[in-house]
Amino acid sequence: MSGFVGWMDFRRDLGAQEDVLHAMADTMQHRGPDAKGLWLSRHAALGHRRLAVGDTAGGAAGGDAQPLTAEIGGETVAVVHAGEIYNAADLGGGSSEEVLLRSYLRWGDRLAERLDGMGAFAVWDGRSRRLLLGRDRMGLKPLYYFAYPGGILFASEPKGIMANPLFEARLDPAALPIVLQPRLTLPGETPLAGLREVPPGHVVIWSEDGPSPRRYWRLSSEPHRHSFEETTRHVRELLEDAVGRQVPASGPCAAMLSGGVDSTSVAALAVRALAARDGRSLDTFCVRFESDSAHFSPTELRPEVDAPYAADAAEFMGSRHHTVTVGLRDLLDAVPATRRARDLPGWGQFDASMYLLFREMREIGPVAMSGEAADEIFGGYPYFFKPELVNRDGFPWMGDGPRLADYLSPEMREMADPVEDERARLSQLLSEVPRLPGEDPENARMREVLHLGMSGPLAVVLDRKERMSMASGLEVRIPFCDHRLIEYVWNVPWSMKSRGGLKGLLKAAMADVLPPGTLNRRKSAYPHVHNPEYDHALIEEATWIVSDERSPIGRMFDRPRLAEFIRGIAADRLRPDLPGGTSAPHMLIQLVEMRRWIEDYQVSLG
Repeated sequence: MSGFVGWMDFRRDLGAQEDVLHAMADTMQHRGPDAKGLWLSRHAALGHRRLAVGDTAGGAAGGDAQPLTAEIGGETVAVVHAGEIYNAADLGGGSSEEVLLRSYLRWGDRLAERLDGMGAFAVWDGRSRRLLLGRDRMGLKPLYYFAYPGGILFASEPKGIMANPLFEARLDPAALPIVLQPRLTLPGETPLAGLREVPPGHVVIWSEDGPSPRRYWRLSSEPHRHSFEETTRHVRELLEDAVGRQVPASGPCAAMLSGGVDSTSVAALAVRALAARDGRSLDTFCVRFESDSAHFSPTELRPEVDAPYAADAAEFMGSRHHTVTVGLRDLLDAVPATRRARDLPGWGQFDASMYLLFREMREIGPVAMSGEAADEIFGGYPYFFKPELVNRDGFPWMGDGPRLADYLSPEMREMADPVEDERARLSQLLSEVPRLPGEDPENARMREVLHLGMSGPLAVVLDRKERMSMASGLEVRIPFCDHRLIEYVWNVPWSMKSRGGLKGLLKAAMADVLPPGTLNRRKSAYPHVHNPEYDHALIEEATWIVSDERSPIGRMFDRPRLAEFIRGIAADRLRPDLPGGTSAPHMLIQLVEMRRWIEDYQVSLG
């Protein structure tokens, strides 16, 4: 694991820009604290920071210093890579950068199709004066870029681009809907003008003629031929294989453990894989809040506290278990670090608790496992079983409650109408659903609903996991994002996925390694803090944002209407209108984080 930065420019000599490239690369130190490398030429420059994580079952990771170069016909081919290649042994073995370089020299622009893993990469080919940027199929590792006349800047995180004086942080007014509701973000979008992200499953070729993007992976819909029993066996085989390839081949390993089906499935298989390989043990971690005993209130999405279930699951599978207890002061102190980890508007306490959890996990070692993404792939949220939400004319997970974007000022709504914007995003995503000719209406609709959930909402989950873990130099691997597992489960009919209720297929596949408490537990999403002091702080800051003339974003909103909305939250009048028992004060997190982001990064509002 690591982070990288780069610069290509056909109009200036980058060999004279070493100081700037150093500054860009140094922003990635948290992603790669163990080594640093630079390579500069006239028209291309690369910088890399390395995190040593040992090797996986697929091959060595981290090995040689990056950037890695090869001289061919008097010209240089240079590569950088951030991530893990799980099939490195099948591609000749060696470090990830060696595999990447060898694959590029053999398959050229088609190398991404050959890689199995999570990662992002850049290849500069001096022979053709072209730059190739690529990102893994599910977008587990980030890669941002900023194009300008004659050149392009790119980096694993926005801060790498922001360190170059050519980039100015300026809010795109049309992006306000995704600032206020990040789950609506389409692949590649950011709220900063000119800043883009390589979409998952894409490569982009840059030359003097400009960019040439290509999507190299997408789901395809095909008839499912297996019985339920055959399907459960194959799901189990695919998940076992993914976990087996992703646990580290040496050194310690940690795992998130909530006591739910997803994390317990991954942890249980990791315990078995480590024990079979060399007798190593797994360390599991769960987060709890100090305020739970006094203030926890069950909701549809979070009916129970995780910690007791996690402890029981750890005892059942035989892991060394750790409960990380977080207080309100811990959360508030951590939030500034989570903002720096993102460089974009964040999620407040949701980010902070995960950041603190990962900081503790990093004490065990640099590699951890997670059960993320199973809900989106197998259909694990309550809304999947509510016809009124499944069949609504809109995003099923949004519900019909209020949205912050509803309170934008008339001037802002002319530039970013939230209703039309949401409709356009929904229409675009529905147009991209891989259809199965002749599929019955129920399964066809559920295919659409799953596709919508695997777009913006899953991207938000994966993005938070990646940023909060790498802020501590921790590499988190997500076996449920194995593309072969996803391709297979995508074509399992909804009647099979849902047999037995939420994630019935996954429960059937994993029943023999899960404790009864986990199998029978209701779905419980990643926890959030229940604390009236935190809620009050959000309400207080949101009130200041809308009422004080010094607020940098207050003028973007219809102040009287937004103020009344905030008073409604303070009076607890919104609870029945929010999906899944969402905390009304936590709706204000995006508003508060937007203000802090604009101030911290001196974002121009145009």
